[in-house]
Amino acid sequence: MFDAIALFVAIVEAGSLSAAAERLDLPAATVTRRLQALERDLGCRLLHRSARRLQPTAEGLQYYEQCRPLVHALTQATQSLDDNLRRIAGHIRVLAPVNLASTTLMPAWAGFLEAHPEVNLELQLSNTVQDLVGSGADLAIRVGAQGDSLLTQKRLGEIGVHLVASPAYLARRGTPTHARELAGHDAIIATPLLTWSLRDPASGEEKTLHPQARLRVDEMRLAVAAAEAGLGVLLCPATLTRDAVARGALSVVLDGWTPRRRPMFAVWSQQRYLPARVRALVDHLHAFVQSDPLLAASRD
Repeated sequence: MFDAIALFVAIVEAGSLSAAAERLDLPAATVTRRLQALERDLGCRLLHRSARRLQPTAEGLQYYEQCRPLVHALTQATQSLDDNLRRIAGHIRVLAPVNLASTTLMPAWAGFLEAHPEVNLELQLSNTVQDLVGSGADLAIRVGAQGDSLLTQKRLGEIGVHLVASPAYLARRGTPTHARELAGHDAIIATPLLTWSLRDPASGEEKTLHPQARLRVDEMRLAVAAAEAGLGVLLCPATLTRDAVARGALSVVLDGWTPRRRPMFAVWSQQRYLPARVRALVDHLHAFVQSDPLLAASRD
């Protein structure tokens, strides 16, 4: 109904059916047909039409004066909303795992804010999977297979994990050469890697270990620090230990026994329109992740 009313207002303001058709980029026959349909619905004639002139009837003039402010206000509101959705500006709320967001992705957040000064970013971090739809967040970063049919997902990259220990610990306790030898070692367990799934590089067989923790924490960076201090063997994302391995503070243990890499996704609700600012963040995160060899290249 609104389209028909807006068409009528446009006809009156244009002064003729042909001028309205040109302004709206519609065939003249379509404009005529829609005007006639509106008049039938209202049960009155809105316009006096002749070959040379067009003039509102008394009912048409009254209808125009009542509808014109509403049509213009709604058109302006729609245009304003459309401009806002297309503009990379405004507030973005993101749910993400603590360590992934605060370490690996930290440069990505900084780079995005620098590139888009009109965006405000809110990061809500948790190592548990949060309710994206119920929370009202715009986006979530999640690791592992995603099965929620209410969410749209974009694969950003992959996260690989490996076993590490300090050289001092290995000198004291020995370096394991097979997964079964881990039973005789101190284990540092960090959420969410409470069980260790390792793949035998010779047979391809996967083994799931339930190590007894000498130290158990729910913050991966603390676990890495504990491993550097020589407290035991740790399974953790390779992105969190690359610097320590490079400077010799940690050594990779059982290289080749790595479990399958886990996919990392950006997910958002199918029930919400994705504004330009959120789409820009998704694209930025994808480009950032793909530029990191530890996250982009599959090693399976």
